[in-house]
Amino acid sequence: MKDKKELLKARKKIINATKKAIDDFSMIEDGDSIMVCISGGKDSYTMLDMMIHFQKYGKTNFNFIAVNMDQKQPGFPEEVLPKYLSALKVNYKVIEKDTYSIVKEKIPEGKTMCSLCSRLRRGTLYDFARELKCNKIALGHHMDDIIETYFLNLFFSGKMEAMPPKYLIDNGDLMVLRPLSYCKESEIEVYSKLMDFPIIPCTLCGSQINLQRKKVKALLNEWEIDYPNRKAIIFRALQNISPSHLLDREIHNFIDLSPIKDSNLLV
Repeated sequence: MKDKKELLKARKKIINATKKAIDDFSMIEDGDSIMVCISGGKDSYTMLDMMIHFQKYGKTNFNFIAVNMDQKQPGFPEEVLPKYLSALKVNYKVIEKDTYSIVKEKIPEGKTMCSLCSRLRRGTLYDFARELKCNKIALGHHMDDIIETYFLNLFFSGKMEAMPPKYLIDNGDLMVLRPLSYCKESEIEVYSKLMDFPIIPCTLCGSQINLQRKKVKALLNEWEIDYPNRKAIIFRALQNISPSHLLDREIHNFIDLSPIKDSNLLV
């Protein structure tokens, strides 16, 4: 009984946060066909659960298909996701694409594989979304992912950029959504355990020990311990931008900035 109450409480938090993100960024519209990307991790399982919920109880009529990309990592349990998705009675497809061998061949031992792996996976998913006649793709990134990406770009790329909850790809024919943008990783972790999702560990990028993202995550977690609620404040800052108080001349016209010359206006 206690676990059931805890599950309902955890589920309510995830549902409310997801609904707010979907509403704030107008993510889903009537007639949408959405490809929901499932990796086998806690985040994608939670996102799928939310998509099922909002398709059933939401006010918007949309369709979705769950898609997993089998990248042929050694030891990947191919039977887990089909068994789980079949039990849910959701429409799904599995793409088989050996990006693992390409990444291992191209990236020297000890170097991070994320960038190449991500590009290969993204391109394959985009092509498959077009083949399935989907107009949108849903990814399982959450609030912590967005904050970590911001600091990764700040510290290592010299730019102020994060993960947008919604964006149009360069070709302009697909919209990418992040319905869990307002969800905290800690809350997803709790929900995932209570739901007993059949988690599939990542044996590619997830097994690397020197990832910059892991270091940034550890730094943010230390801040959170020393200064509780730091992550929430940082996330709020990403929604409260003042271009005139930064230095980017592309988004604020510093050149034509001048004081008022009419003395009557100064009275």
